Parts: sequence; structure tokens; C-alpha cells
Amino acid sequence: MYLVGIFKRSSTIRPYSKGILSCFITILTVVFCADIEAQSTASKQVTKFTITAPQLDTVKQIWVYLPKNYASSRKRYPVIYMHDAQNLFDTKTSYAGEWQIDEYLDTSHTNQSIVIGIEHGNAKRIDELTPFKNEKYGGGNGNNYLLFIKNTLKPFIDKNYRTLTNSSNTTIFGSSLGGLISFYAAIKYPYTFGKAGVFSPAFWINPEVFEEVKSAKIPKSTKFYFLAGTAESETMISDIADMTKLLSEKYIPKEHIKTEIIKDGEHNELLWSTYFGQAYKWLY
Repeated sequence: MYLVGIFKRSSTIRPYSKGILSCFITILTVVFCADIEAQSTASKQVTKFTITAPQLDTVKQIWVYLPKNYASSRKRYPVIYMHDAQNLFDTKTSYAGEWQIDEYLDTSHTNQSIVIGIEHGNAKRIDELTPFKNEKYGGGNGNNYLLFIKNTLKPFIDKNYRTLTNSSNTTIFGSSLGGLISFYAAIKYPYTFGKAGVFSPAFWINPEVFEEVKSAKIPKSTKFYFLAGTAESETMISDIADMTKLLSEKYIPKEHIKTEIIKDGEHNELLWSTYFGQAYKWLY
């Protein structure tokens, strides 16, 4: 190991001045801390690949979580498509902490699923995760993003992995802008995405979605799980209440709509990570 080599070489050089020794210890501490920070926390069940996204004129990096018994079985599995893959599995790549999806599923002995994480487009994140253009923030390329998932990524996943391909076994899940686009996917393409995990949805940036629901043809079998915290934006809770009311008016059964409001919950990965398992169990 590199650090062991440093220790061996240093032990043969004497005497050290206090200043040099102090400097050496400082440098060693920095190197050691940097090594710790660089460690990945992703499970060995997680792999990555890249795929061309013609609908977005780019190449996407995809993270894949496979159940622990995948290699030893011939089972087919439900699939969850999730956004912002950088934040799902690995502290090393996350913006402000990871969701610990792999840690949760590694220890879950029932209802195993394949999870497909799609890395966000960095500067193009707003473009990809908003179905309509916002006057102030731009965006509006969300439908092409969903067409990438529906017409390019999903067929590839279904061909190369043992999946259950029907809508009742295909979930789309995300938070904030990812919650917005997940909800939109379920009302726009309900025969592809039969379940939606909608955490802290940014309905405020695309209020047009409320009108979309009114004209959408949503199967009664579609399931929606909403979650938000009371310490998020002023309109977060009321927006979710308005949206669930519209879904009820579309005759979506009340047992297919679940809303969890978390007292003092904030708009961050800690909230979403903490309640992912609860949402997962309800959806499956």
C-alpha cells in the first residue's frame, strides 16, 4: 500500500526536526483523509454502463442495481427507473448524501427489484426533468427524456436483464424535479409506468401539469406514492393535496393513492433516503 511504503521509508531517516516531522504528519493526514473520502459506498450489486440517448442527443450513464440472488436464480424481477443516479447509491458521487437504495435492498429479503438509475444531465438537469418550459428557469425537454426511457432504455434493459416488463411491474421514482417528471410519466405513459414514487414534487415549476391531469386517461390500476416534509416550500403540501384531489376525481381508487407528510421534513436526501423503504413496501 502507498501509505505503508511512506511509513517504511520514513522510519529509516533520522533525525527529524520538529518542523519537518509536523509537516510530514500534516501531509500524511491529508493523504489519508483524501483516501477515505474517495472510497465508494456502492454495493457490489451496483454496476454501470453507458447508452446513447438519441432523443436527447447525448450519451447517458446508467447505474444498475441487481438483487443479491439475481445470479443464482432464474427469476424475473420488477424494475424501478430512478432519476439523479449520482445520489442513489454512492456517497462519493452524491451531491448531499445518498439515498442508500442498495443498502436497503441488500438487506430486504422480500419483494426484490432491479433498480435502474439514470444520471442527470448536470447543466441540463432542469431541461430533462421538466415537461414544460418555465418562463424564468427554462427547461421543457422532459417528454424527450421520458421517450428516451420508454423507447430506448427500457427495451435495452428488458432485453439484457430478466425483467417483468408489464406496467404493473414498472415503477418510475424520483424527488423534487425527479418527483415532478415521475408523476408526469405516470399520467403521460401509464401503460409503460404503472407506479410512481413522487417525493417532494416540484409542481410549482410546471403548474401546467395540473391541467394535464384533467385531460389524461389514467388507468385505475395506476399507483401513486406522494411524500413531502412540512419544512419544504410553502406550497408543497397544498400542491400535493390539490393533485391527489384531481386524481380522485379521475376515479383513481383511494387505495392506490398514498400521501405521507413528514413533520419538519426538509427538502433533502436525508428525508428521501429515510422514507424510500416505506414507499417501496407500499408500491410493491
